[in-house]
Amino acid sequence: MGKQRPKISDDEHVVIPFRPRRSAGLPDRRPPANSADAGFPDRPSRHQPASEQPDDFRHRMLANAAAFAFTVALTAVGLWLAVSIAALRGVGTLP
Repeated sequence: MGKQRPKISDDEHVVIPFRPRRSAGLPDRRPPANSADAGFPDRPSRHQPASEQPDDFRHRMLANAAAFAFTVALTAVGLWLAVSIAALRGVGTLP
């Protein structure tokens, strides 16, 4: 079984001191921009400048079209659900 903590009654109040975070584990200054790839020169960088990465226009447009279709489908389902709930409650029907 794990450690057992002492039971604190409702009459006792525990005050936990607030200690702001310090950057003890972080360096005092930012490393140079190219130091991340200094140890691995043959590894492709994830964030290369735009001039070094080819612009895959077709893939980007397919992703945009898929996102737009998903948004339209989600909106349509939401509207259908709202209309169905309103019809069940009898909202918007004539007497």
